[in-house]
Amino acid sequence: MVFARSSLPAPATMLPSPTQLIRNRMQQLHQRVGGPYWFPHVPLAILLGLGGFWLLQNDLGRQWHSILAQLLNRNLEGGLRPAYLPPLLIGAGMLIMAIGLLLRSRLAWTMALLLAALAAVSMLFGQHAHAHLLLGYFILMLALLAFAWRQFDRSSITASTLFALTSVVMLVMYATFGTYYLGADFKPEITDLVTAFYYAMVTMSTVGYGDITPQTPQAKLFAVSIIALGVAVFATSLTAVIAPLVTRSLQRIVNRKDTRMQRENHFIVIGNTPLALNTWRELARRGQPVTRLLRQEPDIPVPDTIDKVIGEPSDADVLRKAGADKAQAVLAMLADDSENAFVVLAVRELQGTARTIAAVNDASHLGRVRLVQPDVVIAPQILGGELAAMLLTGEQVTADFVMQRVFQQPGEQAGGTPKHAT
Repeated sequence: MVFARSSLPAPATMLPSPTQLIRNRMQQLHQRVGGPYWFPHVPLAILLGLGGFWLLQNDLGRQWHSILAQLLNRNLEGGLRPAYLPPLLIGAGMLIMAIGLLLRSRLAWTMALLLAALAAVSMLFGQHAHAHLLLGYFILMLALLAFAWRQFDRSSITASTLFALTSVVMLVMYATFGTYYLGADFKPEITDLVTAFYYAMVTMSTVGYGDITPQTPQAKLFAVSIIALGVAVFATSLTAVIAPLVTRSLQRIVNRKDTRMQRENHFIVIGNTPLALNTWRELARRGQPVTRLLRQEPDIPVPDTIDKVIGEPSDADVLRKAGADKAQAVLAMLADDSENAFVVLAVRELQGTARTIAAVNDASHLGRVRLVQPDVVIAPQILGGELAAMLLTGEQVTADFVMQRVFQQPGEQAGGTPKHAT
C-alpha cells in the first residue's frame, strides 16, 4: 500500500515565497556578521551623531568664539541671534541621544525621533545653508528610526537618567538665554546671565515671586512657554528615572519567576493544536524540560508555572529567545503545514544542534514538507483515515506499519521502511 508520493500536487503556499527566501537569506547574513550585537543601533547612533554635528557645523560654522561671545554678551554688534538657539539645542541633543541609542533605549529612540522631526521642520521653514541636503538627511533618519523601532525595547536607568539630564539642560539653556536676549522686555530690565538664570528657574518652578515681570506680548508668550515646558520636562524626567525602578520592584514582588527554567538542552513544542498539547503534556509528565512557543496567548491563559514564549514561531529572534539554538529538539506542530516548514527553515538558520520535527496534517503536503529536510516528519492525523479503511476491509494492522505511517523519515521513499523511529 502506498501512503503518499512526493509527486502529488500541493498548494503553492507550501513553496517559500521570494520575499520569505530573501528574508531568510538576510537573517542568515545577519547572524554570520554578528548583527544582534551591533545592528541596527550602532549605525543609527552614528548617523544621529553625524546629523547633530552637521547641523551645528552648518548653522554655527567654525566661529565658536564669536558665537559664544554673542551668547554671553548681547551688546556686541549684531547682538544675540535667536536663530542660534534651535540648532544649538537640537544638535547637542542629537549628540547626547546617540549615546542612548547605543544602549537600545526606547526613551532615547523616542527623543531621537522627536529631534530628527524638529530638525526637518527647522530645515523646511527656516533659512539654512544646504537646507535641502539636511532636510533629506533628517527625513531618511526618521524613516530608519521608524523602521527599526522594534530593536529599541530596553528600559535602561542609565538611558533614562541621560534623557532627564539632557532635557533639563536644554530647557535651562532655552529659558536662560531666551530671557537674557529679551531682557529689555522685562521690568526691571535683565542685563546679566545670573539674573536671567534666576528668572528662568523661578518661572519654570511656577514660584513667581513677582519681582521681575514681562512687559511686552513677546516676553509674556515666552514666559508662558517656559512654564509649560518646565512642568512637562520636569514631570517627564522624574517619571523617566523613577518608572524603571518602580517597575522592576513591582515585577520582583508580583512575578516571583526569577527561577525560570534554564532554556538549554530542552524541548520546544510549537503550537496549540491537540497534538502539540498532548506532546508537551507527555514530555512534562516524564520530567523533561519543555518550553511552549505560542503565536499568541490562548483564550485559557497558560499558568505562570509553565515555561512559555509568545511570538511568531518562524521568527529567528523569537526562536532564539525560546532557546532553539541550544535545544535538544524543536517540534513544529502548528495547524498549517507551510508554517511548520518555515519553522524548520528558521531553526536551521540558527545553526544550533537541535533536531527538527515537523507535523503534517494533510497527505498532499507530505512531499513538500520533506523538501525543507526536517529530521523527522510526524503524520499522526493522516494515519486515522488509513487505519479506518484497513479495519473496515479486514487488513492486518501491525506495529511496524503504525510506526512507519506515524513517523515519516525524510530520507525514505513513500511507502518504504523508515530508517528509524523515535
